[in-house]
Amino acid sequence: MPSLIPDAAAVATFAGGCFWCIEAPMEALPGVYAAVSGYAGGSSAEASYAQVSTGTTPHREAVQVYYDPTVTSYAALLQTFWRQIDPTDDGGQFADRGHQYTTAIYYATPEEQATAEHSRDAEQAKHSAPIVTEILPVPTFYPAEEYHQDYYKKAPERYQRYKEGSGRGPYTREQAKKDALTASLEERPLAENPYTLTPERRLEVLDSLPLEVCQIADKGATEQPFANEYWDNDAPGIYVDVLSGEPLFSSTHKYDSGSGWPSFDQPLDPSAIIELPDTTLGMQRTEIRSRSGDTHLGHVFTDGPADTTGLRYCTNSASLRFIPLESLEAEGYGDYLPLFSTPTP
Repeated sequence: MPSLIPDAAAVATFAGGCFWCIEAPMEALPGVYAAVSGYAGGSSAEASYAQVSTGTTPHREAVQVYYDPTVTSYAALLQTFWRQIDPTDDGGQFADRGHQYTTAIYYATPEEQATAEHSRDAEQAKHSAPIVTEILPVPTFYPAEEYHQDYYKKAPERYQRYKEGSGRGPYTREQAKKDALTASLEERPLAENPYTLTPERRLEVLDSLPLEVCQIADKGATEQPFANEYWDNDAPGIYVDVLSGEPLFSSTHKYDSGSGWPSFDQPLDPSAIIELPDTTLGMQRTEIRSRSGDTHLGHVFTDGPADTTGLRYCTNSASLRFIPLESLEAEGYGDYLPLFSTPTP
């Protein structure tokens, strides 16, 4: 048991497949003192990895989270838990198969039970298949062997390879994208954003575009630098989402970054851009997508002009459509004309 955990700490218990992958995100939450990997269930005097890994015992790999409830709520722990798992999988989690890797939420009080059930019902709306994560009274918990504790710290490279190779990493990133898009759209209702595309309309627009545009805007591919339509475009005007038509960037914020892709130091409306973590290609980057069309735009970096925002919104030309200044009024973007007017002395 980790030291320095106050006696008043609250405890929550979750089974989410491989305990390494639940321990790490839980310990990243504010107010969490520690997350302990172990085995939940069974009535034997002890449990070990050698026993549980056979899949022939009633145990599950689980994590007990010690936290300060005045800083982090039980509901927040549940939300983090849902984001790490596929709750519709009744045979394990990702590459790990067997009862020992199935999911469960263990409650210690009636209040925790009610909160967990409410959380599950809200999560169900995000999945077409039924959630099979069990909600059960907390059983006996057996701390796992010391080499399993904080494994993500002891062997970070191996941990990351396992997480990616098992399929959990790609799955959780995709879920994070969906959550971010949903949250952004909820902040600005459909009636207030006429550019928002329904799933059906989005598919119609994609069907009307060339395959190479779809590969970038929809599938997240990257076009060649110095060989795309707008990288060296100096004309005044705005750049809109190729799918939805929502205004995203202005030539007044465009600059030559030397990258070979259209670069801007800021968007027209920050809320029109969704930022998501991207760890593909072995790099830590921030992907940018459009709010209204869920269009892959590119990435944002912190090596932009120091005299403005310090940011570089590095985009793909194929994800954008340029509206020249002289066409703004005719194409319905007349509200953006003041961006290009010369102030009166």
